Amino acid sequence: MDDLKAGREEAFGLLLDVYGRRLYNFARRMCRHDEDARDVVQETLLALVRSLHAYRGEGSLQAWLFHVAANACRKMRRRGKFEPEQELSLEAFFPPGQDQSAEIPDPASNPEDRLLRTELNARLEDAIAELPTKYRSVLLLRDVEHLSTEETARALGLTPQAVKTRLHRARLFLRERLAPYLVARSTPTTSEPKE
Repeated sequence: MDDLKAGREEAFGLLLDVYGRRLYNFARRMCRHDEDARDVVQETLLALVRSLHAYRGEGSLQAWLFHVAANACRKMRRRGKFEPEQELSLEAFFPPGQDQSAEIPDPASNPEDRLLRTELNARLEDAIAELPTKYRSVLLLRDVEHLSTEETARALGLTPQAVKTRLHRARLFLRERLAPYLVARSTPTTSEPKE
């Protein structure tokens, strides 16, 4: 942190290496637009530069960065930059330019298993996109970015109990949305031959 306050360029480079992609992915999932996500990251980094001298080290830098990013997303939403019904595509979960077929294949899986996993991921993505913003932001910070409850609370300006409550409700919502699909997938499509 002292290197950042001293304005050392390599410190900013390291900060970007550590948090740049994570901030972008968070903003992309919240905003649902690449351009808006880039704006959020830029606004977050500008806020860091502007207020670096006032940063007292209370809480983690990570929580503070995500707090600024979440506020930037909320500000954009208030300005009406988002289309609330727009679907989030599967590509949003991959870094730009990354080949989505580049995952390491599981030698034990067959094409049907891969197809089912892809379908489940698409349904999960749709369900996450349907979450109200206050639940989606908590779910993304806790379950995707792996921030602690306390860091998520600081990032969103909530109490730890509010984070736990919202996370619980978000997970219940996802479970409810995915249940029909999971039940349908577990039901055999053909009957077994009788002996």
